[in-house]
Amino acid sequence: MSRRVLPFLCLAFAASLAPAAEPTPSPAPVTSPAKNWVLPLFTKEGYRSMTLRGTEARLISAARTDIVDLNITVFTGGATAKVESMLLSPAASFFPDEKIARGSSSVRLLRDDLEVTGENWTYDHAAKKVSIARHARVTFAAQLPDLIK
Repeated sequence: MSRRVLPFLCLAFAASLAPAAEPTPSPAPVTSPAKNWVLPLFTKEGYRSMTLRGTEARLISAARTDIVDLNITVFTGGATAKVESMLLSPAASFFPDEKIARGSSSVRLLRDDLEVTGENWTYDHAAKKVSIARHARVTFAAQLPDLIK
Protein backbone atom coordinates (compact mmCIF):
# COMPACT_ATOMS: atom_id res chain seq x y z
CA MET A 1 0.00 0.00 0.00
CA SER A 2 1.12 3.49 -0.57
CA ARG A 3 2.25 5.59 2.34
CA ARG A 4 -0.62 8.03 1.77
CA VAL A 5 -3.43 5.45 2.08
CA LEU A 6 -2.05 3.62 5.13
CA PRO A 7 -2.71 6.43 7.69
CA PHE A 8 -6.31 6.74 6.52
CA LEU A 9 -6.89 2.99 6.82
CA CYS A 10 -5.40 2.97 10.32
CA LEU A 11 -7.60 5.87 11.35
CA ALA A 12 -10.73 4.19 9.92
CA PHE A 13 -9.85 0.91 11.68
CA ALA A 14 -9.32 2.69 15.02
CA ALA A 15 -12.62 4.53 14.67
CA SER A 16 -14.46 1.27 14.06
CA LEU A 17 -13.07 -0.15 17.32
CA ALA A 18 -14.13 2.83 19.47
CA PRO A 19 -17.47 2.43 21.24
CA ALA A 20 -20.28 4.39 19.66
CA ALA A 21 -21.46 7.36 21.64
CA GLU A 22 -24.94 6.73 22.97
CA PRO A 23 -27.40 9.60 22.84
CA THR A 24 -28.36 10.99 26.21
CA PRO A 25 -31.84 9.70 26.98
CA SER A 26 -34.48 12.33 27.65
CA PRO A 27 -36.16 12.02 31.02
CA ALA A 28 -39.22 9.81 30.81
CA PRO A 29 -42.45 11.25 32.16
CA VAL A 30 -43.46 9.86 35.49
CA THR A 31 -46.38 7.54 34.90
CA SER A 32 -46.88 6.22 38.42
CA PRO A 33 -48.69 8.52 40.82
CA ALA A 34 -47.21 9.57 44.14
CA LYS A 35 -49.39 8.25 46.96
CA ASN A 36 -50.29 10.42 49.97
CA TRP A 37 -48.55 13.38 48.35
CA VAL A 38 -47.73 16.54 50.37
CA LEU A 39 -46.22 19.81 49.12
CA PRO A 40 -45.54 22.53 51.72
CA LEU A 41 -44.88 26.06 50.43
CA PHE A 42 -43.22 28.77 52.51
CA THR A 43 -42.92 32.56 52.51
CA LYS A 44 -39.59 34.29 51.88
CA GLU A 45 -39.28 34.63 55.66
CA GLY A 46 -39.62 30.85 56.07
CA TYR A 47 -43.16 30.73 57.42
CA ARG A 48 -45.67 28.22 56.13
CA SER A 49 -47.78 29.77 53.38
CA MET A 50 -49.73 26.84 51.98
CA THR A 51 -49.76 23.05 52.12
CA LEU A 52 -51.15 20.95 49.28
CA ARG A 53 -52.11 17.33 49.88
CA GLY A 54 -53.61 14.57 47.81
CA THR A 55 -54.20 10.85 47.97
CA GLU A 56 -52.50 10.69 44.54
CA ALA A 57 -50.46 13.17 42.53
CA ARG A 58 -49.23 12.64 39.00
CA LEU A 59 -46.55 14.87 37.47
CA ILE A 60 -47.84 15.77 34.00
CA SER A 61 -45.00 18.21 33.26
CA ALA A 62 -42.66 20.47 35.21
CA ALA A 63 -45.44 23.07 35.10
CA ARG A 64 -48.43 20.86 36.03
CA THR A 65 -49.34 18.25 38.63
CA ASP A 66 -52.74 16.49 38.63
CA ILE A 67 -54.03 15.65 42.09
CA VAL A 68 -56.75 13.30 43.38
CA ASP A 69 -58.52 14.39 46.60
CA LEU A 70 -56.86 17.79 46.71
CA ASN A 71 -56.66 19.51 50.10
CA ILE A 72 -55.12 23.00 50.14
CA THR A 73 -54.55 24.50 53.56
CA VAL A 74 -53.72 28.22 53.43
CA PHE A 75 -51.92 29.79 56.37
CA THR A 76 -51.68 33.43 57.40
CA GLY A 77 -47.95 33.34 56.62
CA GLY A 78 -46.76 34.35 60.07
CA ALA A 79 -45.02 32.70 63.00
CA THR A 80 -48.32 31.47 64.49
CA ALA A 81 -49.04 29.30 61.41
CA LYS A 82 -52.76 29.99 61.81
CA VAL A 83 -55.00 28.34 59.22
CA GLU A 84 -56.75 30.95 57.10
CA SER A 85 -58.77 28.64 54.84
CA MET A 86 -59.06 25.14 53.40
CA LEU A 87 -59.97 24.22 49.85
CA LEU A 88 -61.10 20.67 49.02
CA SER A 89 -61.72 19.06 45.63
CA PRO A 90 -61.88 15.45 44.39
CA ALA A 91 -59.72 16.24 41.32
CA ALA A 92 -57.60 19.23 40.33
CA SER A 93 -54.44 20.43 38.63
CA PHE A 94 -51.75 22.51 40.35
CA PHE A 95 -49.45 24.86 38.45
CA PRO A 96 -46.50 25.56 40.78
CA ASP A 97 -44.93 28.40 38.78
CA GLU A 98 -48.10 30.49 39.04
CA LYS A 99 -49.25 28.95 42.37
CA ILE A 100 -52.65 28.31 40.80
CA ALA A 101 -54.92 25.31 41.29
CA ARG A 102 -57.96 24.61 39.14
CA GLY A 103 -60.50 21.92 38.49
CA SER A 104 -63.74 21.25 36.67
CA SER A 105 -65.20 19.04 39.39
CA SER A 106 -66.61 20.26 42.68
CA VAL A 107 -64.81 22.50 45.16
CA ARG A 108 -65.44 23.39 48.79
CA LEU A 109 -63.79 26.40 50.42
CA LEU A 110 -63.94 26.59 54.22
CA ARG A 111 -63.14 29.59 56.42
CA ASP A 112 -64.19 30.48 59.94
CA ASP A 113 -66.79 32.91 58.62
CA LEU A 114 -68.06 31.20 55.44
CA GLU A 115 -68.30 28.11 53.25
CA VAL A 116 -68.31 28.26 49.46
CA THR A 117 -69.10 25.37 47.12
CA GLY A 118 -69.34 25.06 43.36
CA GLU A 119 -67.81 23.60 40.21
CA ASN A 120 -65.36 24.65 37.50
CA TRP A 121 -63.10 26.66 39.76
CA THR A 122 -59.68 28.35 39.99
CA TYR A 123 -57.66 29.25 43.08
CA ASP A 124 -54.95 31.91 42.68
CA HIS A 125 -52.74 31.84 45.77
CA ALA A 126 -50.90 35.11 45.02
CA ALA A 127 -54.19 37.02 44.68
CA LYS A 128 -55.86 34.98 47.49
CA LYS A 129 -58.80 34.57 45.11
CA VAL A 130 -61.18 31.70 44.32
CA SER A 131 -63.28 31.91 41.15
CA ILE A 132 -66.23 29.55 40.67
CA ALA A 133 -67.95 29.35 37.28
CA ARG A 134 -70.86 26.95 37.99
CA HIS A 135 -73.28 26.21 40.81
CA ALA A 136 -71.65 28.62 43.27
CA ARG A 137 -73.17 28.64 46.75
CA VAL A 138 -72.01 30.79 49.66
CA THR A 139 -73.02 30.12 53.26
CA PHE A 140 -72.08 32.79 55.80
CA ALA A 141 -71.31 31.64 59.35
CA ALA A 142 -71.04 35.21 60.65
CA GLN A 143 -73.98 37.41 61.51
CA LEU A 144 -74.83 39.98 58.89
CA PRO A 145 -76.96 42.57 60.67
CA ASP A 146 -78.72 45.12 58.51
CA LEU A 147 -77.78 43.28 55.32
CA ILE A 148 -81.22 43.78 53.82
CA LYS A 149 -83.07 46.98 54.62
